[in-house]
Amino acid sequence: MGLFTTNTSEDENAPDLFHFPTSSKLLIIFTKNPELGKCKTRLAASIGDEAALQIYQFLLDHTVAVTQSLGMNKRVYYSDEIWEDDIWGSNNYTKKVQQGNDLGERMEHAFRQGFNDGYQKIVIIGSDLYDLESNDIEVAFQALDAHDIVIGPAHDGGYYLLGMKHLITELFKDKNWGTSTVLKDTLANLQTESYVLLETRNDIDVYEDILPIKAFQPFLKSKKNE
Repeated sequence: MGLFTTNTSEDENAPDLFHFPTSSKLLIIFTKNPELGKCKTRLAASIGDEAALQIYQFLLDHTVAVTQSLGMNKRVYYSDEIWEDDIWGSNNYTKKVQQGNDLGERMEHAFRQGFNDGYQKIVIIGSDLYDLESNDIEVAFQALDAHDIVIGPAHDGGYYLLGMKHLITELFKDKNWGTSTVLKDTLANLQTESYVLLETRNDIDVYEDILPIKAFQPFLKSKKNE
């Protein structure tokens, strides 16, 4: 197994500290910097920027709670810049910045870094899935014992989780990211690969996603009072 770095700067040329991985498994978490007007914009169109930010921060807290005790190495990839003093404790998460022009390029870059650093199984998730539990991630890594690819389908036609044992670049190219065709087009790239699908879950993107969930009702009080 190779070495990996703990360069927590967004500057790729910054000096690195080298450590041996403590696991053959890597969990990648993609997150957006939680700033007013810059996250959950489709949701904000219905409930306003402040409520959307509060909901996203709630989802970030949930993602930390779900992942912090897992036994694999974990990397958080920020959308814009690394925040040193936030909910992602540096003793538990290695911090990096996403690189690429679209979601596909950014995910491919993160997976490539992980495999180059010697990890044998890599799973990526986002940070906006209220339905996600620790066991879902553990099941995903277990599925890679017998399969090349594991995917967690989302109800909107995308996916909330992707895992693999070797880099398949086709999965990240020629996709209309954020649309209902992503999962279908991804599966079309897996004609020769062994894959397994997890339970379908609902990520949080629009007002209709949160409406039936009691945990989000406190954030919607102002909307109900309009």
